[in-house]
Amino acid sequence: MSTTTISKDTGNFELVSGLEIHVQLNTQSKIFCSDSAAFGAEPNEHISTVSLGLPGALPKLNKEVIEKAMRIGLALNCEINQYNFFDRKNYFYADLPKGYQITQDNSPICKNGYINVRLSDGSEKRIGINRIHLEEDAGKSMHDQDDQFSFVDLNRAGVPLIEIVTEPDIRSSEEAAALLTEIRQLVRFLDVSDGNMEEGSLRCDANISIREKGTTAFGTRCEVKNVNSIRNVRRAMDFEFGRQVEVVSAGGEIIQSTLNFDADAGTTSPMRSKEEANDYRYFPDPDLPPVIISDEWLAKVKSAMPTLPKEIAQHLVNELGINLSEAAVLADDKSLYQYYTAAKEQVNNKKSLINWLLGSVRAILNEKQIEIAAYTVSPSQLAQAINLVDDKKISQQNALQQLLPALEKDNNANAADLAKQLNLIIVEDADAISGLIDEVLSKYQPQVEAYKKGKKGVLGLFVGEVMKLAKGKADAKKLNELILEKLK
Repeated sequence: MSTTTISKDTGNFELVSGLEIHVQLNTQSKIFCSDSAAFGAEPNEHISTVSLGLPGALPKLNKEVIEKAMRIGLALNCEINQYNFFDRKNYFYADLPKGYQITQDNSPICKNGYINVRLSDGSEKRIGINRIHLEEDAGKSMHDQDDQFSFVDLNRAGVPLIEIVTEPDIRSSEEAAALLTEIRQLVRFLDVSDGNMEEGSLRCDANISIREKGTTAFGTRCEVKNVNSIRNVRRAMDFEFGRQVEVVSAGGEIIQSTLNFDADAGTTSPMRSKEEANDYRYFPDPDLPPVIISDEWLAKVKSAMPTLPKEIAQHLVNELGINLSEAAVLADDKSLYQYYTAAKEQVNNKKSLINWLLGSVRAILNEKQIEIAAYTVSPSQLAQAINLVDDKKISQQNALQQLLPALEKDNNANAADLAKQLNLIIVEDADAISGLIDEVLSKYQPQVEAYKKGKKGVLGLFVGEVMKLAKGKADAKKLNELILEKLK
């Protein structure tokens, strides 16, 4: 894969960018009809007279779409517009059957919000949210199915979207990537969308311009359309910034246009000149009445809002003294945090629980290639197992290698009872352990002599060999102390 780069010095210029992020809502049906909105069906399986835009077919609004839009708006600190209406945006594409898209122009459901994103150096950047509006998705044109014809799949036509439009506050591709990462985590956490960029559930258009550092006027912007991964957003933004700097530095002018990003070459190229708003001839849709969000409805949605990941992470930092990166891993994964919440009521040491979840349990999940929701050890059982280890009743090695695998097969079993059945309980008999130590030290006399001459590294050999003889049923700390005493 080759990548084209721009080598011109960009030091005198700064990037000015805003994103238009399209989020496909995870409702069961489409925004204006009862067709399924599920992904992955055979072409044109989820269609109806409304999806096809047939004469006389009338749209009817899906109420759940309004509530999901309010949820993401509240999470992004937006004002909620309680009087909404829909508009027709007129343009022709083969996969837009009606010849217009139903959207919101002058009356977006959310406006004037913001989000703080954390950058790699630990700093935060506030990015303004200009608006969030509702609209329907178009279908999909396919040009690689036949040598002579293009095919159209209208399953996606009418699937509900929100479009999150930021202010032009972004000054680097890193900030854009951080923003997209935060938005994707939020929509998943709020159960608004699955945020899957590969399936088109989250898509991004990037408006990019440049200006000389120290100036405030905006330059001419170009829009890179439908970038399908966070990595490619960064690549497209970096290339286009360099391209515009090269054009301006050579005395040229930037032409406002819509661009395509070639992921293989890493370059942008013109698709068409950029339309202006008046090209779309917006006007209120006569088939849809205004949507009035009552004070009671808005209050109900607000009261049902969960604690957001950033607040959860900060609470974990304050409560347990863990670092912010550990807290963020837990807070950003809704299923993992729910598992933690269920387990923490029964565990003696919450910090031990977090260490297990982010360490040993995560390793188990990675090995099995599953999410925590599919892990068959219940939160209660994991808490019991952790308590046994913390109380020096069983070793962590035996807990991981024997107890947890046994619990995976029986999610009703009591961890303590199962540990006894498996003969994992640590031996408290000091005389018995002392005898095992003597046996090991006698077997490894050369190593004992080496230890006495200063080769302290062999201590691990003695501990490991005694543990083998004890079948892991010894307290490693006490064992270490007993061995040191005998070596003296």
